[in-house]
Amino acid sequence: MNAPALRGVSVDTVLVGQVRPFGPKGVPSGIDKRPLAGSVPVTVLGLSGDGQGDPKRHGGPEKALHHYAYDHYPAWRAELAGVAAQAGSVLSAPGAFGENLSTTGLIEADVCVGDRFRLGSALVEVSQARQPCWKLNHRFGYAGMSRAVQQSLRTGWYYRVLEEGEVRAGDGLTLASRPYPAWSLARLLRVLYVDRLDYAALAEMPELPPLAESWRKLARQRVAKYEVEDMEKRLAGG
Repeated sequence: MNAPALRGVSVDTVLVGQVRPFGPKGVPSGIDKRPLAGSVPVTVLGLSGDGQGDPKRHGGPEKALHHYAYDHYPAWRAELAGVAAQAGSVLSAPGAFGENLSTTGLIEADVCVGDRFRLGSALVEVSQARQPCWKLNHRFGYAGMSRAVQQSLRTGWYYRVLEEGEVRAGDGLTLASRPYPAWSLARLLRVLYVDRLDYAALAEMPELPPLAESWRKLARQRVAKYEVEDMEKRLAGG
């Protein structure tokens, strides 16, 4: 299914986080991000001043910027009421999911793999959707949060930075090009988490040059092994 024609949106909030001890074991993490009022440089490794506690799995050129739709917050508030002890406070403002960019009017069904956006004065490209991990369980005080995000397909997505620049809250996020309109993030997520052995779709994924290599490798492995990889450690922690 092709994504619909896209109008430009504004960046409501730009957020960065410092690496701090997180969770019961005090693992280093930058998931607790705070809003910035002024301009911030956008580099190939992300926003200046933003930290990642586990650079092997977070950050880097393929995950330079994390975007999460504020459109999803009302649904999470309703679904988590009475279930997740910390959800009300965590969802009271953008940043609940460790996102760098928060917008309204743009969700996974509206965005495609390889979409290029003018973000402030930078140029960014959609590289992959998010694979939620166990840190969300501690963030929300709910052991099933990472699994709930995965099942909802409301995961958010990542950009790589093609042209460095600056961004601030209120700047535009405008679509510059869309080379793969048949590959919305909603479709990508459905292949990953719902129709997990859709071999025709899996065979197409490695042929999408803008898609992060880790996702193309995952697709090749599913086809080669005729099985789905184990996701438990990522979702529940080890």
